[in-house]
Amino acid sequence: MKLCRWGRNGFEKPGMIDAQAQLRDLSGIVSLIDQETISARGLAKLNKIRPESLPLVRGNPRFGVPYTGISKIVAIGLNYADHAREANLPIPPEPIIFSKATTSITGPNDDVIQPRYSAKMDWEVELAAVIGTKAQYVTEDKALEYVAGYTILNDVSERGFQLSSSQWDKGKGCDTFAPIGPWLVTTDEITDPQNLDMWLDVNSDRMQTGNTKTMIFNVAKLVAYCSRFFTLLPGDILTTGTPPGVGMGKKPEPVWLKPGDVMTLGIKGLGEQRQKVVAAK
Repeated sequence: MKLCRWGRNGFEKPGMIDAQAQLRDLSGIVSLIDQETISARGLAKLNKIRPESLPLVRGNPRFGVPYTGISKIVAIGLNYADHAREANLPIPPEPIIFSKATTSITGPNDDVIQPRYSAKMDWEVELAAVIGTKAQYVTEDKALEYVAGYTILNDVSERGFQLSSSQWDKGKGCDTFAPIGPWLVTTDEITDPQNLDMWLDVNSDRMQTGNTKTMIFNVAKLVAYCSRFFTLLPGDILTTGTPPGVGMGKKPEPVWLKPGDVMTLGIKGLGEQRQKVVAAK
């Protein structure tokens, strides 16, 4: 099942994607897609609906973040072996955790704002796991039972801000630095999150090509690990790191985003995103 929200920013309606990748209006069934909707009980109710029975949405409406109620974004750094080699850094002995501010959340195709004083803005296509059930001290063998589904997150980063201290958050949590969507795809459709092709282009030039199979710590390990230190609530996002090809790692010189650049990115089965970089006012 593929769930989404569509329409003007702040006025989004719930939607569902059918087998032909067409948008269907779900607002006659539910008024919004939130933590309750993506719970096991909520998803079981929606799973009884045939998308083809819902009204077809014509045209090309804006997609918003697929659901509401994200209390936190937990992010994992340096979690792909090939990305670690690219960065000439050792494999971390345990997951590197940081946070992205919830004010960084934006729609999958909305503009990304380059902050004032930014000169080293970068991209990162990532698989994001969406928590559906409260997770606290869960075991790795049961961890995926707490996941409602998966989506795409572009972990936009400002490397100058990020690397100016030992704490990464200020370079990761700027406004619009977390485009999410276009869909929340439930786990019945993504049975193996560790074998998904992913890619990212800048101005139609391929920058990142990877597969989730090269993760150092898989999704189940990450859910279990993070739940040891803080409770993961329904709606929380756990974004799992990026494959090689980030701008910071380009040779002979790094490549940084600038106003006017366009990022397009996707993950197999999860759809695609597109963002234009604009300067802060």
